[in-house]
Amino acid sequence: MTPGAGPWADAARAAALLAIDPAGLGGAALRAPPGPVREAWLALLRSLLPPAMPWRRLPLGIADSRLLGGLDLAATLRAGRPVAERGILAEADGGVLLLAMAERLEPGTAARLAAALDTGEVAAERDGLALRAPARLALVALDEGIAPEEAPPAALLDRLALRLDLSAIPPAATSAPTPTGGQVIAARALLPRIAAGPDVLEALCATAAALGIDSLRPPLLALRLARAAAALAGREAVAEEDAALAARLVLGPRATQAPAAPEQEAPPPPPPPETAEDQPPQPSPEQLGEILLAAAEAAIPAGLLDGLRLAPARARTAGTSGLRRASPHRGRPVGSRPGELRGGARLALVDTLRAAAPWQRLRANGGNPGPRLRIAREDIRIRRFQQRSETATLFLVDASGSAALHRLAEAKGAVELLLAECYIRRDRVALLAFRGAGAELLLPPTHSLVRARRSLAALPGGGGTPIAAALDGALALADAIQRRGQTPLLVLLTDGRANIARDGRPGRERAMAEALEAARALRAARIPALLVDTSPRPQEAGRSLAAALGGRYVPLPYADAAAISRAVRQG
Repeated sequence: MTPGAGPWADAARAAALLAIDPAGLGGAALRAPPGPVREAWLALLRSLLPPAMPWRRLPLGIADSRLLGGLDLAATLRAGRPVAERGILAEADGGVLLLAMAERLEPGTAARLAAALDTGEVAAERDGLALRAPARLALVALDEGIAPEEAPPAALLDRLALRLDLSAIPPAATSAPTPTGGQVIAARALLPRIAAGPDVLEALCATAAALGIDSLRPPLLALRLARAAAALAGREAVAEEDAALAARLVLGPRATQAPAAPEQEAPPPPPPPETAEDQPPQPSPEQLGEILLAAAEAAIPAGLLDGLRLAPARARTAGTSGLRRASPHRGRPVGSRPGELRGGARLALVDTLRAAAPWQRLRANGGNPGPRLRIAREDIRIRRFQQRSETATLFLVDASGSAALHRLAEAKGAVELLLAECYIRRDRVALLAFRGAGAELLLPPTHSLVRARRSLAALPGGGGTPIAAALDGALALADAIQRRGQTPLLVLLTDGRANIARDGRPGRERAMAEALEAARALRAARIPALLVDTSPRPQEAGRSLAAALGGRYVPLPYADAAAISRAVRQG
C-alpha cells in the first residue's frame, strides 16, 4: 500500500478510476452494509460521473421482460399490433446500473447481466419480437452478505474489475480529500492516448498466476485500470505505480493461494554509472513482476492470507440453505409456462395477455362485433414457483477411545456452537455417535436445540472406532431425509483411524477399507460432507477418508471449539 494510503483513500481512488472508464472496467462489487460509508462512496461515484450519464437501480427480483425488454402490453392492446419497450439494460446504456442485495441474485439473471457486460448489448427474442439494443454499462453490485459464503455469483464477479470492502471503514474517514470532477474529466480525455508496454501485461499475468487466479479476465481488467490510473495522474504511459495500484485493487482481492516464496538467486551485476544524459532506470520485467506481486499481497487481509497458506483454493461443499425445488402452488414466482388451468394451477394473467396481444388483428372476425380481446388455448400461461427445501445437518461424532483421549470435549463444544447456528437458520439437526462396535442415533432430525444439547452432553467416550458402521447409518438417515424433500448435510468429526469392521470385529486394515467403501457410497449419493480431523496432528487417514467422501478436509491440531465452529461455517 502506498504511503499515507488507507482503505477509504483506496476506495475513493477506485471510484475515480471507475468514473474514468465505466464500461471498460465493468464495475465494482461493493461489500458493505447499508449506512453512511456506502452512501458516501456511491455519492462520490455519482458526483464524478457526467450529470447526463444514466444511473439506474436494478430490483432484485426483476422479470426478464423488464430486464431485457419485451412487449409493451398496454401499447400493443391500444395499437392492435406488437409494440416493443426497452428494458432496463438498454436504458442504462452508457451509464451505471446499481444492483442491491447482489448476494441473493438468481443465477439466470446473473447470466444475462454477464452477457450484457461481455457484448455491450442486449439481445432477446420473446413475445414474437427480436430485440437488440446497445448496453455498454458499469455494474455496481452491492453485497450485503454477512457470512463469507454469501457473495454475488462468481460469473458476475469475474467481470467486475473492483472488489471493495467498506465494512471496516469508520464514517469519519469519508471526510478525507477525494479526486475531483475536473481531474476525472481531464483523465477521461487523456485515456485513449495511454500506452502500456508488453512488460506491464506480462507482469500482471505473472502476478495473477502466482496468486492462483485462473481466469484471463482479471489481468486484462488490471491493465485497463492501470491505464485509467496513468490518465488520472496525467501520464501518457503506464508507470510502475499505476501497475502496482492495479495489482492491489484488481488482483489482490481475487487471490486464491499465497504466493510461493521466491528462490534465492545470485545478485545482479551492478548497473553502470549514471551520466547526466541517462534516463532514470526502468525495472526489468522480472523486477516489475516482483513489485506487482508485493503490492497485490499487501492488499490481501492477514487472516485471509493465513487461510490461503493453510488451505489454498478450497471449494465449498456445504451451504446454509437447501436445494431449490420446483413447486406448482407456492414459493417464489419464477416466471410462467404454457399449460392448462387444471390441478390447482394458477393463471399468469399478464403473461397470458402478453402472449395473446400480437394475434388480435388476425383473430378479428372480419370486423363483426365480438369480444375485444380473444384468448386462445395456446395463449394460456401458468405460474411457476420455486422453493428451497429444508436443510438437515447430520453431526457424526467420533466418541471412541482415541477421540476421547484427544479432543472429544472440544468436539462437543464445537457441535454445540453449530447447533445454535442451525437453530437460528431453522435447520433440522441430527446427532449420530459411534464407538465400540457400532453407531447409535442419539437424536433423530429435530428443531429442538434443548434435546440436541442434552443428547450431546450425555455422550460418553471410549471403545473402538467403527467408522464404516457410522457412515452406513449416516447414508440411511440421509436417504430418509431426502425422501421427505429435505437436503442433508454431513459434518463428520473424527481422527479417521478406523479399527472396527462392520461385523464388530477388530482389525485396522479391514476396517479402513470398509470405511473408505462406505464413504464412496455417500459420495455417490451426492451428500455434501465435511470432515474435521480431531487428531493431535493431521493424519493421512483423515485425508483419505475426506477424499473418498468428496468433501472438505479440515485439520485442526491446536484448535478450540470456537475454531472448529468457524472452520465448519466457512466450509
